[in-house]
Amino acid sequence: MLVSLSELKTNPGKYVAMASRQDIYITKNGKRVAKLTSAKQDKVASAKALFGILTGDADLDNAREQRLK
Repeated sequence: MLVSLSELKTNPGKYVAMASRQDIYITKNGKRVAKLTSAKQDKVASAKALFGILTGDADLDNAREQRLK
């Protein structure tokens, strides 16, 4: 969601509450200047973002063993 800086100043509580559910992009003169986001990390979304990075032969059990050595 896009919100102007002046609108954010007018209703800060509204946008802080909304940030727990979605990212809020703050604009100044029509350009994005900041992002208000939840402090709570969405672990599922983070994991899904990695799926495109992992190779097809990635083995989680092997990676876990390597990490524990």
